[in-house]
Amino acid sequence: MSVQEKSIADACDSWLKSCRRNELERSTLKAYRSHTRVHIEPRIGSLLLTELTRGVVREFLDDLQDNGVSHAQVRKIMVSLRSILSEAVEREWIATNVAVEVKVKRKARARADERIVPTKDEIRLIIENAPESHRAMFITAIFTGMRISELRGLTWDAVDFDRNIVRVLQRADEFNEIGYPKSRAGIRDIPMAPIVSATLKAWIRKVPQSELNLVFPNSVGKVQNYSNIYNRIFKPMLVKNGIVDGNAKARFGIHALRHAAASLFIEQGWNPKKVQTLLGHASIMMTMDVYGHLFENPEEDVSMFEKLERDLLAA
Repeated sequence: MSVQEKSIADACDSWLKSCRRNELERSTLKAYRSHTRVHIEPRIGSLLLTELTRGVVREFLDDLQDNGVSHAQVRKIMVSLRSILSEAVEREWIATNVAVEVKVKRKARARADERIVPTKDEIRLIIENAPESHRAMFITAIFTGMRISELRGLTWDAVDFDRNIVRVLQRADEFNEIGYPKSRAGIRDIPMAPIVSATLKAWIRKVPQSELNLVFPNSVGKVQNYSNIYNRIFKPMLVKNGIVDGNAKARFGIHALRHAAASLFIEQGWNPKKVQTLLGHASIMMTMDVYGHLFENPEEDVSMFEKLERDLLAA
C-alpha cells in the first residue's frame, strides 16, 4: 500500500501498536482503543489521510457532540486524534496535522451541581459514621486530597509517622495493578493532619495482613476494587446517613472527597500553587479550571477595592 493510500483507520492501527510498544498502562490502552474503535474509525476511518481537512475534523467534532458524547470525552477523543495524526506526520504519511488547529471550545465553568463539594456537615457525618473497615481510608482522603487510586495503592512504607507525612509514590489502576502516578506531579509529600496520623496509627493494629504491605487492602490483603468500595461501602453509607439527592440516591461519588479536601485547603487561605502541589495536579491551570471558583470571595474583593480607593485618595 502506497503512502497515498493510507487511511485514517491505518493510522489508528499504527498508533495503537506504538502505544502497546511503549508499554502504556492497560487502562490507558483500553481508553485509546475505545476512542479509535468506537468513535474515530466508524465516523472517519475509511477516509484517506490525504482527504482529511480541518473542515472534516470540525464536522467530526460536531458529530460527537450532537450524538450525546460528553464534553470531557470529546476532549479526550480529540487528543487521541491529534496524537494519531502526529504519528502519521512522523511517518511521512501526511505533511501536516490538520487537527491541531481544531479546538474543543471550553464549556462555561461547571455549576455547583455538576461538581459537588460535600458540605462540612456531610464531611462530619462521613467521619462519624463510616464503616470501621473504611473509616481510615475516607478520613485520609478527606484530609489529604489523595485520589482513590492513590489510596488503593498506598503502602505503609510511604507513611512516615516521624515526619508526619504521606508520600504518594504509586497508584492502583482499574485492573488493580500497581503503577506509577500518571505524571511527575503525582509524586508528592502530603502532611498529615493530627486526625489522619492518629487514625492510621490505630488502623495499623487492625488492618488485614498484606504481602503487598498495603495500608488499605481488601480482606485477603490484595488491592481493593474501586467498584466494590463505591457500591458496597460508600454509596450505602451515604444513603443510610441521608446524604442523598432529590431521588434518594447517593449525592456524590468517592471523588467528591478530593473536592472536599481542596475546598478545605482553599478555605485556609492556601495559595493556588500550594493547592496544586498537594493535589498532584500537573499544572496550575488544571487547579484553577477545577477549583478557581472556590478562591473567589466577593466580600473580600469589595474590601480590597475599598482599601484601594482609600490608599489612592488619601495620598
